[in-house]
This record gives sequence, C-alpha cells and structure tokens, in this order.
Amino acid sequence: MIVEINGELVKRADPHIGLLHRGTEKLIENKSYLQALPYFDRLDYVSVLSQEHVFCLGVETLANMEVTLRTQYIRVIFLEITRILNHLLGLTTHAFDVGAMTPILWTFEEREKLMYFYEKVSGARLHAAFFRPGGISQDLPKGLLNEIYVFTTQFQSRIDELEELLSGNRIWKNRLKNVGIVTQEEAKKFSFSGVLLRSTGNKYDLRKETPYEIYNNLKFTIPVGKTGDCYDRYLMRIEEMRQSISIIQQCLNLIPGGPVNNSALGLRNKTMEGLIVHFKEKSTGFSVEQGSTYTAVEAPKGELGVLLTSDGKKKPYRCKIKSPGFLHLQGMDLMTKNQYLADIVTVIGTQDIVFGEVDR
Repeated sequence: MIVEINGELVKRADPHIGLLHRGTEKLIENKSYLQALPYFDRLDYVSVLSQEHVFCLGVETLANMEVTLRTQYIRVIFLEITRILNHLLGLTTHAFDVGAMTPILWTFEEREKLMYFYEKVSGARLHAAFFRPGGISQDLPKGLLNEIYVFTTQFQSRIDELEELLSGNRIWKNRLKNVGIVTQEEAKKFSFSGVLLRSTGNKYDLRKETPYEIYNNLKFTIPVGKTGDCYDRYLMRIEEMRQSISIIQQCLNLIPGGPVNNSALGLRNKTMEGLIVHFKEKSTGFSVEQGSTYTAVEAPKGELGVLLTSDGKKKPYRCKIKSPGFLHLQGMDLMTKNQYLADIVTVIGTQDIVFGEVDR
C-alpha cells in the first residue's frame, strides 16, 4: 500500500495488488466442475467451506440438481463453524496487531477444536474439499454431532472471556472507537457487504434476504452497528459468533437421517457396470446445461459471488469470482483519510482481509 502522509496523518492510501495473482478463474475454466472445486479452498483460506459452497450452489443451479435435506443441515452446520473459525482468527490477529497478545493464544485453542471437526469429515485441517456439487464427499462419522454439541455448550463462555479482555479495555476502545468510520451511503457506493455494510446500520444479510439451504427454517438475528467504526465491527463479529452457535444447536436438534448425495452423481448400484459409470463421471467430469448463473452467499467476510457460464460441456466456459475483500480493500483511502498512520493497522484488521481472495 502506497501511503502519503503529513507528519503522522494519512492523506492518501493507495492499495497496489497484483503480486500474488495465480489466475484462478482461468485455471478453473480448464478443469472439470469437480476438479475446479479445490481452487476455491485456496481463495479465502480462513473460511474455506464458504468458498466451496458458493461454487457448489452455482453448479447445482446449472445442472438442476436437488440436494438432500440432511446434506443441507450438514452444510449449514459447517458453514457456521467456518464463520466462527474466520472471526476467531480475524478478531484476535487484529488484537495482536494492536498490541493484545493473550486473545490469540486463547482462541487458537478453540480453533484447534474446530479444525478437528474439519479433519474428521475430510481428512484435512485446512483445504477440506468437503462440499461437492450435489452433496458432500461423505456422511458424518459416528459421534461427531455429539462432539460438536459439546463444543457449542462450552464455547459461549470462551466468547465471554474474550469480551472480558477486550470489550471494556480502555486501550482497545481508544484504538478502535471513531476510527475507520463509514456511512451507509459510502458503504453502498463502494459495494461493501457483510460486517462492513451492517456496521453502518444496514441490516443486509443474504441468509435473510435470499435464503439458501435451510436458513429460512432457522431463528437467528443479524447484528447491526450504529456508528460504522472499527469498534462496532468488532462487537458485531463477537455477536455473529454467538448467533452461529445458536444456528448450529438448532441444526443439531433438527437434522434428519437419509442420504447425503444426489443419486444422479452417486454410485448407482454396486455392480461392475455401475462402478464403471461412477468412475467415468468422477474422472472425466459431468456436463451441465447451457446457460449462465450468478450465485452469492453470505460468507464470513461479506457477499461472495460466483458467475458461472456453461456451453454444455464438462468444463465451465466462464468463471468469475466476486470476493468481498477485493471491494473492501478499495475503501482503504476512504477509511483512513485524516486518520493517524497507526490507525491503518486498525482499519485493515476490521476489514478482515485475506489476500488469497483479494488478488486471485
């Protein structure tokens, strides 16, 4: 970031991106729909399942796939686990940058427990590749739902401990209050979404506005801010974690039995012929109808969208990813103008930037 300063005051902040660029979208266009999925894990690598999810929803729309009810509940459980994982890292690395070391040590212990759930279902702690078009890679192992329930019962007190350290801390409040203020009009102008938009008082959340999976069957509230400053964004992420716990507990109580994959893409029967067809679909890919679709979800960092265009073949003709971090980073000049140089760290922290999705 090229920063122009006058003494300690920031006069201009100009983000320069392009050093990380991997050409993810072009790589995806040269892979089958199934092979393209792991590329999404490498975008926002702090909230990988939300990245996989939006791509799966887009493919399912193009292919007119139905997803089983059990799969939808499992997806929502892990989407909210992912939201907690994201906020635990975002909040505490931000606190560490500002000068508070204890929160990151405490919350990484909680993140280990959630990473364990990732590992139980996929074999990987980070790049899970758990969601698949038409379902998930496999059903949950026995006893996992009980382990998730035990986590949800004790995690509330961990959030309380985090708040005891930070919410009333004089230094923390001095560093965050009235810093990086964004108005509702400015947030709309810059296409902000997620916490950055809701901190201005706009209650826009895709889980409520355009519900997907089974979110319309669940009860939860969307926290909103009043001042649009860094402290509001901190408080909102704290409350979002509490709401995620409530959503997970509702899903644990309501989750039905049944299959987890679309039968059209599963192993049709246990004969040799069925195995051959299954192998062909998994190795060379499957076709979807010609057309184009834009799918968006409420990822932990904001609105994550994917535009998919199909020409009827086994590879996407066009894949365009809209990541919230890319748009939020463009607001750095707006959010830091006439603030102190040290406030840049605070603003970047509450933007919750992960460069994998900003410069893909």
